[in-house]
Amino acid sequence: MAHSMGFITVLSLLAIVPLCLSGKTYGGGGYLYPQFYDHSCPKAQEIVKHSVAKAVAEDPRMAASLLRLHFHDCFVKGCDASVLLDSSGTIISEKRSNPNRDSARGFEVIDEIKAAIEKECPHTVSCADIMALAARDSTVLVSPAHALITLSQSICIEDSRDASLSGSNNNIPAPNNTFPTILTKFKLQGLDIVDLVALSGSHTIGNARCTSFRQRLYNQAGNGKPDYTLDQSYAAHLRTHCPKSGGDQNLFFLDFVSPVKFDNSYFKNLLAYKGLLSSDEVLFTKNAESRELVKTYAYNQELFFQQFAKSMIKMGNISPLTGYKGEIRKYCKKVNAY
Repeated sequence: MAHSMGFITVLSLLAIVPLCLSGKTYGGGGYLYPQFYDHSCPKAQEIVKHSVAKAVAEDPRMAASLLRLHFHDCFVKGCDASVLLDSSGTIISEKRSNPNRDSARGFEVIDEIKAAIEKECPHTVSCADIMALAARDSTVLVSPAHALITLSQSICIEDSRDASLSGSNNNIPAPNNTFPTILTKFKLQGLDIVDLVALSGSHTIGNARCTSFRQRLYNQAGNGKPDYTLDQSYAAHLRTHCPKSGGDQNLFFLDFVSPVKFDNSYFKNLLAYKGLLSSDEVLFTKNAESRELVKTYAYNQELFFQQFAKSMIKMGNISPLTGYKGEIRKYCKKVNAY
């Protein structure tokens, strides 16, 4: 039963991308076409899957980086690949924002996938879709039952023609945000407290820089003392490589137990007061409802997987560009030239 449930749960992760609203219209309206790329670019999903597997094999951190890139895109104007744009003309790149500068990664992987897909089927697959598929495949690749996966779901979301530096600075939750601030930022995207806790579970993979949590080690409340909600033996270990000054770029596992495996150990760490970021630990210490969700996912990995998939679907549907509202970029770094 456990094996069967795991198979069903991980299959549900394949549905983290929405249905396609095709640009073709009849009678003035669009129509839903779930297998859009199965017909227009049959090899698209296989190209993404192969490229992601290659990138993660070369750099295990890349799975988390691609997933994070998708998050940082969706929280700014919706999932429209605006985060990929370089500064040009009137565009000020989101890559320069505080959440992305010196930390956002995976751009070259998306570029390589886009080039391969353009060669296979020009002007067909958007950069936004590539990002969503890459995030999905990254998650599946490092999940416990990835060998059981078959790909089937497709999407069709267009790319934006602009970016929002202010949106990137203001909308993406920060490591030192309070719980109410984080929840407000999620609610502004149409996501609720359940989505907040489940999607935060993506921190079961990946790394964070010393500068992202230093205040917890030395001056959390402005009184020169460490964060009392951080296990002090864990804090002492962190201080050995994250000093009061210097070492800003030193990397630490967000989940020190299984840092490259997508599982529920992140939530178990929160129960032990060993969440690395303040924005992680507040899920357990600052709100009764989120505390119960943390406990639930810590004790039931399958339930976490199920809810993560549902919440990813919701996030993937934030303000999608369809029906010629956007474009399909030839190069993900810049808008098309007409």
